[in-house]
Amino acid sequence: MKTVIANPPFSASWNPELFKDDERFSDYGKQAPKSKADYAFIQDMIHHLDENGIMAVVMPHGVLFRGAAELVIRKYLIKDKNYLDAVIGLPANIFFGTSIPTCILVFKKCREADEDILFVDASKEFEKQKNQNVLLNTHINKIVDTYQNRTVTERFSHKATLQEVADNEYNLNIPRYVDTFQKEEDINIQVVMAEIKELETKRSDLDSEIEVYLKELGLVI
Repeated sequence: MKTVIANPPFSASWNPELFKDDERFSDYGKQAPKSKADYAFIQDMIHHLDENGIMAVVMPHGVLFRGAAELVIRKYLIKDKNYLDAVIGLPANIFFGTSIPTCILVFKKCREADEDILFVDASKEFEKQKNQNVLLNTHINKIVDTYQNRTVTERFSHKATLQEVADNEYNLNIPRYVDTFQKEEDINIQVVMAEIKELETKRSDLDSEIEVYLKELGLVI
């Protein structure tokens, strides 16, 4: 297949024993766990992908960092095959039926930019509408432009070298690569204390005024 676009069921169960000799899964060293077929779906689609094809698959964030067999598969896809082209983190609550944040994994068997992996944190790119978060055209265009141009933008995208990914032990958790931390402004304690004292003075004056009114109304002695 030249192009594969998929949104398989998240963390579905499957029986790997039935496929232990299947060429779609046999080269990876491990099979996806019984309780989470996410990588089994990825392996199946990669098997059918043309050598010059591109594949984009929506997955739960767990595929980025879970260990054991999934780590073995993830490492094979990156270190041995160098198929992973980009990891794009999406906002939470954009799909009906689940509110969890998701990601798009982009794979190419013949990558042009084969020395790095693009990480995009688009988790804040949405508009809240009633009970659903929605990706508007402006958000989609920003994500697409960043991917197509492999643009590096502070607190939004980062091109991680393969060595950087290896140093992170093939953990693809997006915050490891895209730093979204924003330093809060320093708090001037002296100013805050002065404001608190001013508020306390105003409250005391207000209490005195209220007491006068209550006495005039005969509500207190």
